[in-house]
Amino acid sequence: MELSLEAHLEQLVRHHAELRDALGGSGLTGVDFARLSKEYSELSPIVDSIAVLRRARDELASLLEMARSSEDAELKALAEDELQTLRERLPALEQQVRLALLPKDADDERNAILEARAGTGGEEAALFAAALFRMYQRYAAVRGWRFEILDLSETGLGGFKEATALISGRDVFARLKFESGVHRVQRVPETEASGRIHTSAATVAVLPEAEEVDVRIDEKELRIDVFRASGPGGQSVNTTDSAVRITHLPTGLVVIQQDEKSQHKNKARALKVLRSRLYEMERQARDSARAAERKSQVGSGDRSERIRTYNFPQGRVTDHRINLTLYKIDKVMSGEALDEIIDAILAQDRAVRFATIEG
Repeated sequence: MELSLEAHLEQLVRHHAELRDALGGSGLTGVDFARLSKEYSELSPIVDSIAVLRRARDELASLLEMARSSEDAELKALAEDELQTLRERLPALEQQVRLALLPKDADDERNAILEARAGTGGEEAALFAAALFRMYQRYAAVRGWRFEILDLSETGLGGFKEATALISGRDVFARLKFESGVHRVQRVPETEASGRIHTSAATVAVLPEAEEVDVRIDEKELRIDVFRASGPGGQSVNTTDSAVRITHLPTGLVVIQQDEKSQHKNKARALKVLRSRLYEMERQARDSARAAERKSQVGSGDRSERIRTYNFPQGRVTDHRINLTLYKIDKVMSGEALDEIIDAILAQDRAVRFATIEG
């Protein structure tokens, strides 16, 4: 590793020790203790990686000395064998340290609001939007996440015009943030008598969940309408005005919630979704440089960008951003194999960011 990086690593190790000493002392306020604890815990994995690398280097130096100065032929041969193994390990340990130094997305630890909408393709697009929504629901179950449906707008034939869910758990946004975009499907619709393959699409948006402290909404900037909830085909499913439509006047954003029988609960859910959409707008505007960097990596996260194709006749799923194709569409749709795609995307993201730092 270059000297400047070594100096930076040494600085991190010293700072980690200073934080440990400060946390073990007295006189800290609750706020200061929480702030220092968070910084200490964030630095700990990096310092652990540095310690592993340093132990390996020390061992390398000892083995080199043994191989050079030992008069015992058997001991010398053993040292040379271990040297070879250690030399092969060192690049991976150095890479692990470098990757640990990559700046983290501050929103990675947040829960996420996932929205799926039917795109071009009529009823087939709505059916595919429903299939995607269920794919993420199953994936959440595989990961041990909580999947709470916030709103469903059904077509009456099993499809979804749009669907929204709050997904809670560990690293939810970190793993799902690159799922935003256009998902295209190629398959023979059940209603197609001639057996022709149709192409349709659905859009997915993944937003970091925002709290009230993140986005303050002025009630004066909202238009709130209440109406009776409706089911597929428009039939009334509620005899009271419990459904809520909130329009954020400055941006024109509209959120509708009607799944709960309580107007109060629907309003709270609508505000949660609105807050997350506003937070995402601020996040993109505030971090346009990172958004541009992300576009050069695995996509912009824009829901207008085509990111993936699901070809059912060929049993394949192709992610166009990283040129990855899996011939296991059933396992992807069941959530079992979705990690293979997501892991590859995250690896590509880390590789490009790492190359950017190196350059």
